[in-house]
Amino acid sequence: MSREILSKAMSETISGQDLGDAHVFFEKEIQQLMQQLAELGDKADLVDVAKVKLNIARAQLGLGKHVTCWQEARPLVKTFIQSECFQQAVEACELLYLSEQDDSITALGHACWLAVTYPVESALSVDMLSYIIDETPDNSDGAAVASVAALYLAELRSKDEEKESLMFLAKQLIAVVAKRHRDIEDEESIQIWIEMLELNNLDEMFTRLGKMIDAIVGSSWWFDRDELRAKLPVN
Repeated sequence: MSREILSKAMSETISGQDLGDAHVFFEKEIQQLMQQLAELGDKADLVDVAKVKLNIARAQLGLGKHVTCWQEARPLVKTFIQSECFQQAVEACELLYLSEQDDSITALGHACWLAVTYPVESALSVDMLSYIIDETPDNSDGAAVASVAALYLAELRSKDEEKESLMFLAKQLIAVVAKRHRDIEDEESIQIWIEMLELNNLDEMFTRLGKMIDAIVGSSWWFDRDELRAKLPVN
């Protein structure tokens, strides 16, 4: 699927600028980031270096250099995972997905697993699940699972104004999926549809989401999920 999408962070950075100047902007951004890397030096903390490289990869994506973006972002996943920087790990996987390479769909599976398993920013979690919806056929239950999961995470993790806007977005995702899945639009029918699919049962919903992610990634996991689960807080 062809996309001309920048990450949310970069889109906000250039908000209000003439998109005709975007190429120049990203070129300058890369120059500045390369200067930051040089200033960090050889003895810099690996996470600090990785965060700068993540922004370089984001700028490469903005320039349409998808292969370069992949090459820059792919090693960062391991660094962020090992350092338990799961927010940045998801962001790196998002860039890998958006770079549209052979294993980009695998990267999306990793991004969704991390975004659901760890309390990363709620907006990022919703974004990852929305990509699942984009990739799912209209007649599949998978998009319904992802949309209801997005609503649950938006309600659970976000606060105040962000919560209101994210829940509105998630409800819109559910409405879009219900329309294309069963051609239903009214709120009462959507609720019945959710109940018919048993997505009002959280255990069932997350079990099915887990199976979807397993199907996306297959045997190509880049990290040991059992090891990461063992580090999760008991509560």
